[in-house]
Amino acid sequence: MLRLLLAFCLTLLPAAAAAPPNIVMIISDDHAWTDYGFMGHPLAATPHLDKLASQSLCFKKGYVPSSLCCPSLATVITGKYPHQHRITGNDPAVNRTGPEGQPKLKNPAFAAGRERMKSLIRATPTLPRLLGEQLGYRSQQTGKWWLGGYADGGFTEGMTAGDPAHGGRHGDAGLNIGRKGMEPIYDFIRRSTKAEKPFLVWYAPLLPHDPHTPPEAILAKYRDKVPSIHVARYLAMVEWFDQTCGALMGFLDQEKLAENTIVVYVSDNGWIQNPDNPRYAPRSKQSPYDGGLRSPIMFRWPGKIAPSLPGGLAHTIDLMPTLLKACGLAVPEGCLGIDLLDPAAVAGRDTIFGECYDHDMVDFDAPAKSLKWRWCRQGDWKLIQPTSRVPDAVPELYNLAADPMEQTNLATSESARRDALLQRLDQWWQPAP
Repeated sequence: MLRLLLAFCLTLLPAAAAAPPNIVMIISDDHAWTDYGFMGHPLAATPHLDKLASQSLCFKKGYVPSSLCCPSLATVITGKYPHQHRITGNDPAVNRTGPEGQPKLKNPAFAAGRERMKSLIRATPTLPRLLGEQLGYRSQQTGKWWLGGYADGGFTEGMTAGDPAHGGRHGDAGLNIGRKGMEPIYDFIRRSTKAEKPFLVWYAPLLPHDPHTPPEAILAKYRDKVPSIHVARYLAMVEWFDQTCGALMGFLDQEKLAENTIVVYVSDNGWIQNPDNPRYAPRSKQSPYDGGLRSPIMFRWPGKIAPSLPGGLAHTIDLMPTLLKACGLAVPEGCLGIDLLDPAAVAGRDTIFGECYDHDMVDFDAPAKSLKWRWCRQGDWKLIQPTSRVPDAVPELYNLAADPMEQTNLATSESARRDALLQRLDQWWQPAP
């Protein structure tokens, strides 16, 4: 009888709360949406990302809002569009040299603009800040990070000091991750696990970003298979990046952490390698075309997220709400994305939007002063609407199902569709004149 009474009393106790999931965010840098095995590239060897895709909720029609590193990363960490978080470019628009010809890193106006950028991100709820404040997460920044030091973004630790005196404006020591091993991440995960704390890892290496300096053993695989050494180097960098992803996911398996870790993948923006030089080709980075904006978006959480390939549209504004809801937290006001783990929300979305700006920010308080293009995709149709900052530009409309490389502008022949999409674009955001 006593045992039965005890058992009954135990059923009245609340169930122990499940441990919050760890989160590992993998963000490649300057990586075209086409350049993965699972996306159909005939040469790019990405076996580890291919495996991740097979284990994930994988959106092949994923997008970033802007095809430039800093505004794109700011959207990933805040869940807001560039015109909302106001980080629309990589640098403040100041003269490239300071007093007596000093480089821009020593220009007082440049430094003041950088301080304004940091103040904006400090004033915005970010994913690591919310997880730390509400659930006690430890968070680590590694790799590319434009927005000051790691603490400015709400990380509890990191590799970027944020002081130009330490070597740069967008990563300094953080840019060593991946290219010079993964041990800082492994050490952070071990320490967090030992302290019994949930963790967030921001792995945003300078890969496959230039300089394209892959190991010779990888480069040798591509030298004779592509039209130029520049293309060979880029593809070798893609494979090198993939190897680091495999090492990171292997570490999670080794430490028996994979089961309660959400792995998220996206690229910050696209890249099409120019075969004639080390730079990017037109219609990729800094452009409004899919070569600069599109990226697969993946979520892996074994036993919690069923692997699938939904046909809907995904956007990096969705990462913040999706991850917060997975952790049981409310989504901050102003985050307009959807929960990508909710099939009804994905099915109910018909249009996504974005905006591309000058490299340098003209006015933090008036984003439209730097705006070059707005764009939207509805189903297979994509509209690109230029501003007067793009000389001689005209509206562009593409059927991406028939024309994935956006070669045939249908804006004139499909004028009714063009006008309807422009109306949707204006309803989303109507910039000031």
